Amino acid sequence: MDGTFNENDLSRVVAADKAHVWHHLIQHKPFEENDPRIIVEGKGMRVWDQNGKEFLDAVSGGVWTVNVGYGREEICKAVYNQMMKLCYFAQSAGSIPGALFAEKLIEKMPGMSRVYYNNSGSEANEKAFKMVRQIAHKKYGGKKTKILYRDRDYHGSTLAAMSAGGQDERNAQYGPFAPDFIRVPHCMEYRKHELGLEHLSGREFGIAAANAIEEVILREGPETVGALCLEPVTAGGGVIEAPEGYWERVQEICTQYDILLHIDEVVCGVGRTGTWFGYQHYGIKPDFVTMAKGVASGYAAIAVLVTTEEVFDMFKDDASDPLNYFRDISTFGGCTAGPAAALENMRIIEEEGLLDNCTAMGERMMSNLLALKEKHPVIGDVRGKGLFLGAELVTDRETKEPVDEKLAQQVVADCGAQGVLIGVTNRSVPGKNNTLCFSPALIVTAEDIDAITDAVDKALTKVFG
Repeated sequence: MDGTFNENDLSRVVAADKAHVWHHLIQHKPFEENDPRIIVEGKGMRVWDQNGKEFLDAVSGGVWTVNVGYGREEICKAVYNQMMKLCYFAQSAGSIPGALFAEKLIEKMPGMSRVYYNNSGSEANEKAFKMVRQIAHKKYGGKKTKILYRDRDYHGSTLAAMSAGGQDERNAQYGPFAPDFIRVPHCMEYRKHELGLEHLSGREFGIAAANAIEEVILREGPETVGALCLEPVTAGGGVIEAPEGYWERVQEICTQYDILLHIDEVVCGVGRTGTWFGYQHYGIKPDFVTMAKGVASGYAAIAVLVTTEEVFDMFKDDASDPLNYFRDISTFGGCTAGPAAALENMRIIEEEGLLDNCTAMGERMMSNLLALKEKHPVIGDVRGKGLFLGAELVTDRETKEPVDEKLAQQVVADCGAQGVLIGVTNRSVPGKNNTLCFSPALIVTAEDIDAITDAVDKALTKVFG
């Protein structure tokens, strides 16, 4: 390690953490006897904990965020320089980095035109939901208020975002939720038997899975449905890419029934799948795109909602009406550190060719994981896009029965003991938290990829034989 925290004894830090910090997504009872992990430093693809143990990070900060790796001095300097000049002003006014990043971002998103800054992915999705509801009242007499969301998809942890949450374990004990959020079936071909579509495959299955959305629309009444919110690749619900034919049919359905298409790019956005945005693989034209994690690679908090000019125009068509604009504010959407970091983040991705590296290294990791599938019967399916991949563990490939989630967690723990951090679906779908998750930074090398999959190989052998 070569960081600036020079105290050799971090016991004071550990004690303060144990006494006062409430960590995310973790049971704290074990910390009464054991120490929490504290990450002290990161450089490139690697991080170090309070004990000096080095880890190869295959999950980009734990939740698919640090796309350009740790220790990027140019991003830190850009944030420092901007904050010294102007740290914050409410987004009712503009800022230099806010304007410049919006311009740069829109260059990457043909068909989109307007950028609304806010603080987190959950919040970005809520802004879109609010716009849909306001459009319903402005244009449709308050009728098209329903927002469709997909089984297994995740759109955030606030109550409104959880109302559109397709992961029942994440939602458990937090209801009741907001009305007029309606679930549609998932599009996971590996578990097509759950949809009664086991007789179909490939494009035929993809079209049928999309048609299941149409069935819900017709059941609810097209005149009541305002938007459809989908992840381009389902993240925490199992790393699921839709089959061929799915997205084309989804676009047709939205056009036919006058339904706004909202693509949640909080995980996939800004390079994770090998394109700037995941939806760009599939030729669709969204009305809303939300993003957060990779926008600034975790160097500053930033999230944005991007819309078309057609959506934007609906909020300024009658200036005499005092309610005829988007009456919303995100306090920390006015922070200038976020867009300043995002500009540098995007420059790095362009100049270092990280989209191409993502594609090439994603292909290598997919090949390695498929080889592990040949070796380990416990791997039932390997899937994903770019450097966003998953391996589902099952007890039997014929029945596709998931392994006990504790065994999947043991694989993660063993990889950690080897010095490699991987993920696993966590408190998502009841009985199906069985998918190992991989999302290394876009700077990952072939040697890193091989080290990650070698660790998984050893862990699977240890846990399952």
